[in-house]
Amino acid sequence: MKNSAYRRINITLPESTVAMLETVADKGARSSFIDIAIKTHIKNLNKETLREQLKEGAIVNAERNLKMAEEWFHLEGDSWPDY
Repeated sequence: MKNSAYRRINITLPESTVAMLETVADKGARSSFIDIAIKTHIKNLNKETLREQLKEGAIVNAERNLKMAEEWFHLEGDSWPDY
């Protein structure tokens, strides 16, 4: 872990979660494991949020982009030589 301030917190987890935790982290390594798990989970949530925002933006702009392409299509076709 980095040299940063630490803060003790008290959390309550279901027995099944604690049992799973004990299979991958010894008693002295739990805090580090939970720290990494939380950071990884939040990073994944942020990626998913960004992915959803990009998807929503694409959907919102799709109609506008299609109209723009249709408006300019005939000009593009006229400017390219026929082969």
